[in-house]
Amino acid sequence: MPDEPPASRVRRPRMTPERELELLTTTIDVLREVGYEALTMDAVATRARCSKATLYRQWPGKPQLVAAALYATRPVDASAIDTGTLRGDLLAFVTTLAAQAEQDTALIAGLGHATLTEPALALALRESLIEPEHEHVLSFVRRAVERGELAGTPAAMAFLPQLLFAALFTRRLFEDAYADADYLVGFIDGAVLPALRNS
Repeated sequence: MPDEPPASRVRRPRMTPERELELLTTTIDVLREVGYEALTMDAVATRARCSKATLYRQWPGKPQLVAAALYATRPVDASAIDTGTLRGDLLAFVTTLAAQAEQDTALIAGLGHATLTEPALALALRESLIEPEHEHVLSFVRRAVERGELAGTPAAMAFLPQLLFAALFTRRLFEDAYADADYLVGFIDGAVLPALRNS
């Protein structure tokens, strides 16, 4: 009879994609309720009905778990957008985000504050969420250049992700309103497209 492998070498079944999404969605639910500072791996594990060890097998810590949760539950997948025009791509991106602006503005503001005191969170958000999504958004402009919509790569392209992010999450501060679809369409037509076409 062959020797049985030591317990440390026994392979555990991999988590299914459905279960992983359930854990990440639960993380967002807890994050919305208590904020980043008060969120703990224990609280997520309790809500998700799993062990804390299960979470740590998938994510090294709270910053990585939160970043993964934000990426997995993002309202729009920019990589899937290709309408055939630069304006169409930009509108498809921002109008989908507008539907969640009211509930996401406070969440993003809280995370922004947390990154000031927790570099690990800032790094996790950049690596897992911001940089991949920024690259997809910049691809809207690259395709426009390839189609001949733009004469060349515009200087404003380097600031496009920041422009969109600011429009989405700062309207509440300036106008006491959330960034709805009408506001964002006006922003794209009045500010973003002119900047890209004239730079």
